[in-house]
Amino acid sequence: MSRTAWNTVNGEGTGAAFELFFGYPDEAAFAGTVEQLVTDRVASRIAARDAGLWGPAAEEESSKRLSWVSLSESSRTLVSDIAELEVELQEQGLTRVVLCGMGGSSLAPEVICRADGVELDVLDSSDPDFVRTSLEDRLAETVVVVSSKSGGTVETDSQRRAFEKAFTDAGIDPAQRIVVVTDPGSPLEQSAREAGYRVFLADPQVGGRYSALTAFGLVPSGLAGANIATLLDEAESIRPALEADTVDNPGLRLGALLGAANRAGVDKLVLANAGAPFDGFGDWAEQLIAESTGKDGKGILPVVVDALDSPNFSPSTPDEVLATFGADGGSSSSVFDSVRPASGWGVSVDAPLGAQMLLWEYATAVAGRVIGINPFDQPDVESAKAAAREMLDGGGSTPTPVFVDGPVTVYASEGWLPAGTTTVTAAVAALLDALDREHGYVSVQAYLDRHRDASLASVRDRLAVRTARPVTFGWGPRFLHSTGQYHKGGPDTGVYLQVTGQPEADLAVPDRPFTFQEFLTAQAVGDGQVLARKGRPVLRLHVSSPADLDVVREVLA
Repeated sequence: MSRTAWNTVNGEGTGAAFELFFGYPDEAAFAGTVEQLVTDRVASRIAARDAGLWGPAAEEESSKRLSWVSLSESSRTLVSDIAELEVELQEQGLTRVVLCGMGGSSLAPEVICRADGVELDVLDSSDPDFVRTSLEDRLAETVVVVSSKSGGTVETDSQRRAFEKAFTDAGIDPAQRIVVVTDPGSPLEQSAREAGYRVFLADPQVGGRYSALTAFGLVPSGLAGANIATLLDEAESIRPALEADTVDNPGLRLGALLGAANRAGVDKLVLANAGAPFDGFGDWAEQLIAESTGKDGKGILPVVVDALDSPNFSPSTPDEVLATFGADGGSSSSVFDSVRPASGWGVSVDAPLGAQMLLWEYATAVAGRVIGINPFDQPDVESAKAAAREMLDGGGSTPTPVFVDGPVTVYASEGWLPAGTTTVTAAVAALLDALDREHGYVSVQAYLDRHRDASLASVRDRLAVRTARPVTFGWGPRFLHSTGQYHKGGPDTGVYLQVTGQPEADLAVPDRPFTFQEFLTAQAVGDGQVLARKGRPVLRLHVSSPADLDVVREVLA
């Protein structure tokens, strides 16, 4: 591995350490990519918010999405306001913070709070059992942060309505318990102010997946007790290095590695934690990378694994870049002394969380330029939302089961399942048989209660061993705001296994013509229909109760 290391804060030679180690099979391709980025002054132009870096077609969108480059400085004004509100809430005995948000609005606060060891209840699901559990847990001690950039995210709106009703039914004034984070001028800002809620406005020139250091990441994290001032310090410590037009720039080198590998056909990125205290960083990076790069038939597919000995990391496949992340002062590079990427491409990053976030944001923007896509749009995310809305409005076609096998009802998109298939075991085998053994991947998508049903995620490792191919696992609907863009906009190499089920009990969405379960089902069916229209093989296994998930686990073993 080639080593590049820094130890700096604001270029003064002291402070938080960060180290990067790179491995590549073609040094000329990697070095040439880095040198071209330096020649084109990509780093300084990103810092200067040059919207022309990704081509004329991307310029309109990118011109509205580049304020993230200076958030480590511009977000400082939020820290004291958040701290003041935290003290006020603590004095009222409000010690439990619930975050209602999706995508970047939830993934960043989740990892920030884990890093600091503080509790944050992230409600990023439409599953009625998941929502009900959150509503019933210590309501008298609860403050709710409602985060939505547009103000129109249906999941977040539904969660807000549920908490408003729960507070009202308990004799609690929602205005004393709900804090809103949104963009200036959004419908949510207006309705929140009318309701008397406390409102924090985020920078509208930052997209959701780049919003970790805006109010979306800082408000819920700070109210939960995380040290957000230190997080900003960590990001600021790496910023000078990221803005420099030199071959040692860590953002250019990481972005060049991801982009050069992708152009060489190595289009999966396996992410593993190598001792960092911020478990969950992989999920945040997954959204950033997949949603930014997966479009125009191109992209980088993140594969988040639990451990360094997990299949896909060890052993790996020839189309995977292996990546580890560790804390500052760590030595995650030593992983590659014993684990050799089958592709020859690998990277380790040891840095504190704030520095990791800003580094990977820069690198993703750089990789987008190298690959030749616009990293700031998400054209295929809306298609799944539209399909779900159509289902709820009664305009979508109701899927017909292919067969029922015990407690499992099986649905499949057209064109791939052999006629006469009558068992779940045979249907899963047929889906895996449709997998491209050189370039393909399996995506498992569970529209269930991700706390109660957490053990289902273990099927990722089992399927990776069974297929010897990259396998991802995502909880619906949160992955729709993450890898969902890649599935529909990226390379046509995936096969998709959806798992849905009947809840213990449904839950009404107050003042809406649908329930949480109806909405969750519409999201699964709608996304499956969009995938099917693009020719992607989709298999859905619907279980009759939470207990029947054991049948699915056994089949996927």
